[in-house]
Amino acid sequence: MLKTVKVNKKYFKNLDLSKISSPSYVIDTKVINDNLKIFHKLKTDTNVKILLALKAFSLKSLLPIISNVLDGVCASGLNEAKLGKKYFGGLISTYSPAFRDSEFDDIIKCSQHVTFNSISQINKYKKLCVNKNIDIGIRINPLYSEVEVSKYNSSNLNSRLGIHINQLDKIDFSDIKGIHFHSLCEHNFDALENTWNKIWPYLKNVVKNLEWINLGGGHHITRSDYKLNKLTNFLLELKAKTNCQIILEPGEAVVFESGILVGEILDYIQGDNNKIPNIGITDISPVCHMPDVIEAPYRPMLMNEPVKGKKVVLGGPSCLAGDIIGEYYFLKNPKIGDKVVFLDQAHYTLVKTNFFNGINHPEIVLWNSDNNDFKIIKSFDFKDFETRN
Repeated sequence: MLKTVKVNKKYFKNLDLSKISSPSYVIDTKVINDNLKIFHKLKTDTNVKILLALKAFSLKSLLPIISNVLDGVCASGLNEAKLGKKYFGGLISTYSPAFRDSEFDDIIKCSQHVTFNSISQINKYKKLCVNKNIDIGIRINPLYSEVEVSKYNSSNLNSRLGIHINQLDKIDFSDIKGIHFHSLCEHNFDALENTWNKIWPYLKNVVKNLEWINLGGGHHITRSDYKLNKLTNFLLELKAKTNCQIILEPGEAVVFESGILVGEILDYIQGDNNKIPNIGITDISPVCHMPDVIEAPYRPMLMNEPVKGKKVVLGGPSCLAGDIIGEYYFLKNPKIGDKVVFLDQAHYTLVKTNFFNGINHPEIVLWNSDNNDFKIIKSFDFKDFETRN
């Protein structure tokens, strides 16, 4: 069985599923505000700048709320930079493995920081940035990572992302204002500390030339067991040691545990004495609606799943044989029309959905668990499928 990503079971217990269409993403704005309180305290205690990673979550309806606390966004290219400028404001920090000539003028119109992946890209665009007073950053590869899934490990020897840390002595830092690295993925504080200890011997000779250090994303700061006190002390020490502005770029942590994906059983196929599995066909397609289930892969947590019971393989309605959510326990055979709810589905879902097989996107609903207020943000139909290209 695949690894189940476990989350707090207390959220969404009071949600009336009869009011929710299927399939639907439901985002609890109270949980997001609770997460933002953690970031607000961290900012107050350390003077760190915190940017929302739009690659993880970019629902424009909530960007103004998040912008009340966070300092800006990190963008992965022109479209995210434009979105950040229009709906968020603040510091727009844009990084890409390579920029296009046809887009770069617009990128520097939206951005205050532009981080480059190579010396050749810096040399190509340096003059444009300097002329527009844009901070130039360089991404480094620490050559150290505690990421277990290889496709998410950006710091291995063969990674295309960033200049190897042991090549820093070959860089002319005269026009470079900042260093950026991103080597974490859903990690607690220890991984950040270990990474910093690996790269500091290389950085200490160049840090005098820098104005900011961007520690990237992957920090699971809003998780209940995250070592916030240690992070706070670390950030204060880092500021004192380097005299640089410290920047964090969380994405998942901003909306952690704030979203669910609601679906229903479309068909149930009874198995045969453990030789043929029990199968539940749902209106949720992992390949369309939560691609990380297929890519990572992982098993999303099912609301109210018992410890033991009848094993049922839940899958989607597409033609892809591997469009499988996972195997789950049920107290009794699920019935056609029963609702199923998967937890922690706000991040890396809405930004990755697709129309494979013409399968519709789930409705997007905002819910406030404090006052039970509902608001449908977006519904999808044939027109969205028809006009996608």
